[in-house]
Amino acid sequence: MKNKIQYLKDTAKTWPGATVDYREDWDCDYFGIEKKCFCMLGTNKAGDWVMTVKGDPEENELLREQYSDVVPGYYANKTHWNSFVLENSSFTEEQLAGFLRKSYELVLKKLPKKIQTKYI
Repeated sequence: MKNKIQYLKDTAKTWPGATVDYREDWDCDYFGIEKKCFCMLGTNKAGDWVMTVKGDPEENELLREQYSDVVPGYYANKTHWNSFVLENSSFTEEQLAGFLRKSYELVLKKLPKKIQTKYI
């Protein structure tokens, strides 16, 4: 599990402007760009490791229907965010990193154009 979590952190840190910091007040790793969150990585109330990322609402719904380890965003807007339960996940590290990358891109796209050009 530690390797999977470290892989996701290391991958995100390679993207322009992306930061990964531990937020003590939320007890999770906070992935951000320009102080806007694109992922939260921590444990849920049951103690399971979850990665919560932004996605397209239609795709989010499909993923939840198809995979039991994809649930509505933990402590997030249930339409735009999904949580991926990482323990015994149906997805490879690379696939999880793909969902993480999509979240990064969605958040980047919402930033002002002037800021976006710094990272594109």
